[in-house]
Amino acid sequence: MHLEPDRTAVVVVDMQNGFCHPEGSLYAPGSEAVIEPIAELVERAREAGVQVIFTRDVHPPEQFDDAHYYDEFEQWGEHVLEDSWEAEIVDKLPVMEDDHIIEKHTYDAFYKTELEGWLNARGIHDLVICGTLANVCVLHTGGSAGVRDFRPILVEDCIGALEDEHHEYALEHADWLFGEVESSADLEFA
Repeated sequence: MHLEPDRTAVVVVDMQNGFCHPEGSLYAPGSEAVIEPIAELVERAREAGVQVIFTRDVHPPEQFDDAHYYDEFEQWGEHVLEDSWEAEIVDKLPVMEDDHIIEKHTYDAFYKTELEGWLNARGIHDLVICGTLANVCVLHTGGSAGVRDFRPILVEDCIGALEDEHHEYALEHADWLFGEVESSADLEFA
């Protein structure tokens, strides 16, 4: 798959210590396992002049105090609290000066963030999506991109999951409903 660098961004979803480091409260070995392939994908993208975006799932401690129904702390326990080590992107994926960081407070990187406007202002239409977790933040961000008329391309070997079934479900769902699925080896930025 050939992608035009000036119309493309690589979106690295939530590759943070809380999810990817063995000491993280929501550590998943599948998330740690994709650090190296993501690093290689990001390096290739940067060399081609493709914009790299990192999302960070960050929660203020009081975020769900007045929640009627939606409460991630009830579902997952407290995690990636703002200003914590858990909320930091893993060291093996260094953020460079030209990269853009989106802080989000839920599964979807478009919900109540500047991401859509930021992409539109730069004429970016194709989103190469990688990161973690496959059936949670990756899936919700990809679906949200699709309904906003971006082209979401999920990179199957660069997406972490809690279980293999979750990975398989998320990719099948994305491919069927709102996006495309490719391996990193099949992506060319040119």
